[in-house]
Amino acid sequence: MRFPLYLLAPLLLTGCFTETASYAIDNDQHALTVRVDKEYFWSKEGTLRAIVSHMPACQRQLELGSVWLADLQIELFDSGNDVYTLRADDEAWQVNISDCTQLEAPKADAVTGQPLGVFVLEEDKQLVFAKPDSDAS
Repeated sequence: MRFPLYLLAPLLLTGCFTETASYAIDNDQHALTVRVDKEYFWSKEGTLRAIVSHMPACQRQLELGSVWLADLQIELFDSGNDVYTLRADDEAWQVNISDCTQLEAPKADAVTGQPLGVFVLEEDKQLVFAKPDSDAS
């Protein structure tokens, strides 16, 4: 009696995930969604994407690159003029929300703008957006 190998396929996918979290802009009329994909259970990196939505004008998914998944935190900044900056470790990315495009970003240590919060990949592999404490004065 042979063991069907296709029964092992779900085990190979158990460490894989796709997680998203969103930041609403202008009373939910527009949004910036961050998506993290871990494609292989053995991988320590994931693919980072931004989904920029400025409805009804545009909506676009932008592949930003690879990020380390351990302790992943992606900071979000409002850089003014419909430009938002994402920063994780020593990488930074900028998007223009009004035309759903990716811009050339400054170096990670030169990011400016108002901090809006942090996208955090929690231990249970759930991506959440956490706003900064407004009590910090």
